[in-house]
Amino acid sequence: MGVPLSYSFRNLWTRRLTTILTASGMALVVFVFAAMLMLAQGLQKTLVETGSSDNVVVIRKGSATEVQSGIDRYQTSVVETQPEVAIGEDGQPFLAKESVIIISLRKRGTKQENYITIRGIGKSSLALRPQVSLTEGRLPRFGSSELITGRSVAERFEGSGLGETLRFGLRDWKVVGIFDAGNTGFNSEVWVDGDQLMQTFRRYAYSSIIFKLRDPSRFEEVKKRIENDPRLTLEAKRENRYYAEQSEMMATFLRILGTSLTIIFSLGAIIGAMITMYAAVSTRTAEIGTLRALGFKRFSILTAFLFEALLLGLIGGLAGLFFASFLRFLTVSTMNFQTFSELAFDFTLNFDIVWKALVFSLIMGFVGGVLPAFRAARMNIVESLRST
Repeated sequence: MGVPLSYSFRNLWTRRLTTILTASGMALVVFVFAAMLMLAQGLQKTLVETGSSDNVVVIRKGSATEVQSGIDRYQTSVVETQPEVAIGEDGQPFLAKESVIIISLRKRGTKQENYITIRGIGKSSLALRPQVSLTEGRLPRFGSSELITGRSVAERFEGSGLGETLRFGLRDWKVVGIFDAGNTGFNSEVWVDGDQLMQTFRRYAYSSIIFKLRDPSRFEEVKKRIENDPRLTLEAKRENRYYAEQSEMMATFLRILGTSLTIIFSLGAIIGAMITMYAAVSTRTAEIGTLRALGFKRFSILTAFLFEALLLGLIGGLAGLFFASFLRFLTVSTMNFQTFSELAFDFTLNFDIVWKALVFSLIMGFVGGVLPAFRAARMNIVESLRST
């Protein structure tokens, strides 16, 4: 015969203050746990969605990022002639040769400076990235000192708003447009004419080549041909895979940091739950003896107290997730460990994070309640009744 579930609910309600305090401690731990997972997920989502599986990024072998890469003009001409490269409506290869520079800009209203990615684009760069749309102003004229800035850069950095002027490379650059790239890393970039950028910084090699596949299923063919060509020292990756790799180091760091903090905080929450449950056992000694005298088995008492502890954990988990869900409306920025430039992204909550957070809260409840539950189950009937 099992103890009714209503018994556990009633006891938690009777001890409302201790229930709220214990659940609040667990909620705080779950909030921290979920927040760090949401941060890592948001970072990965931003970078993964930056790329497309139909596009190929070509960089120098051994280069982790475009910043470290260099591709000379001869190698570029070889890549342009690959049969897998899609052809645009104008009969030209659907391909862009891009240069990437990192500069320092000052944040609005502060003296703090952060590194920003300047991307030198070609005429096909925007067409290759349909997720990018111009929201204000116009596109820069090729051959001029004009540029467009991503939404995140325009909002946070001095001189990057529409009509303002940025100075870098000993030149003044006019901001003629602002673009929105959705939930992608391009929002944290500034785009200028690639040839003008290379002239300004006296560069003679491109950072990367990006092209659209004529047939996405033929990626392995062009990858093998490019990487095995003795004239080239290049490697090819699908664009979405390239940007996913950019997020791995930072996302791993955030997960390790989040797990470490959660373990430290969870010890306090578990101890709190244990104290609460031990107090519940002490104050209900006679009640436990009465239940045993009425025929309830030790296992029934054990499961009833464990259920209370798990319910405490579940309440704390749901509360922590509820407050963590509001983080989705925040945008944060951090340094990309691969490029050392700023990257803005949102907290992202998904089902995977929800179930992990709830399971973690239940584990805290179980660990905090298992010893008090065993103590309640082992109580002697006669001694328990004498406490009345």
